[in-house]
Amino acid sequence: MIRKNITVLILFFALAACRPERGGGGIIPTPVPTPSSFAKGADISWLTQMEASGRKFYNAAGAEMECIALMKSLGMNTVRLRVWVNPSPAYNNAADVVAKAIRAKILGMRIMIDFHYSDSWADPGKQTKPAAWAGQDVNGLKNSIAAHTTDVLTQLKNSGITPEWVQVGNETNNGMLWPEGKASTNMAAFAQMINAGYDAVKAVFPSAKVIVHVSNGYDNSLFRWMFDGLQLNGAKYDVIGMSLYPTAANWSSINTQCLINMNDMASRYGKEVMVVEVGMPWDNAADCKSFLADIISKTVSVSGNRGLGVLYWEPQAYNNWQGYTLGAFDNSGKPTAALFAFQ
Repeated sequence: MIRKNITVLILFFALAACRPERGGGGIIPTPVPTPSSFAKGADISWLTQMEASGRKFYNAAGAEMECIALMKSLGMNTVRLRVWVNPSPAYNNAADVVAKAIRAKILGMRIMIDFHYSDSWADPGKQTKPAAWAGQDVNGLKNSIAAHTTDVLTQLKNSGITPEWVQVGNETNNGMLWPEGKASTNMAAFAQMINAGYDAVKAVFPSAKVIVHVSNGYDNSLFRWMFDGLQLNGAKYDVIGMSLYPTAANWSSINTQCLINMNDMASRYGKEVMVVEVGMPWDNAADCKSFLADIISKTVSVSGNRGLGVLYWEPQAYNNWQGYTLGAFDNSGKPTAALFAFQ
């Protein structure tokens, strides 16, 4: 009976992911959950691809569970979903993002949307323009940012999804959409691109908070360089997002530096801060649990109640999925003790 109920539950979520709830001639939006004082969650963007490959997920007792429901059972209240422009295969395109967001909404999870403005990974080492945007100048890229952002968010809105946060760019340590938007050579252009995304977000979801995301949350000099430059060039945003990927050996000092940086960002720019990505090798579960508990506590303590939350990056990745080893599930598909820190 338990196995049958699990199968029914998984089928329910699969069907829900394929179509929005409808009734009487329109979308029936699920009530937006009342935000708690702190976001605890995970980027689970690989989920549909993992499911298509046959990967399954289990709770600590070994019972199979739908992945987002499993995250919620571990104390999480938020999911983060990345968006690519024209990816191949189609995972992380608009339709895939909407399908995952519907599943999260059904479970009452809060939602963050992360625009990479690329057909694939955008990070500190690469900010490659989508193929369809190749050859565009700064004005053309701004228009493309606005159109793409508006399109994806409108599809979410039409499906009854209201994201609380929207990232305009991913790990933009040196800007995005290189070379035109490279911050070290054209901070003004990067700021204009941020504003194109910001304006598009606010036009669809006026209450959504726009995040500018930079990695290495412990590196105060990097953050001051970036956000001083954006401020001088009139960039508009609401939240400073950070990544943090320490080791078992250095997490304590990294967290201390990150707290110093978060407090500096809050006071220097008057902005809220959020740790939107964390990770540590999956087989360092005890150290990772200590790291997570500590960075959650430190983020909560940011001056002026400006620390918004902590999100793990793809914790459900297991057994060397895509070569990634910084998840928080063991090789049998069960969460490690690290994720108990979210409880």
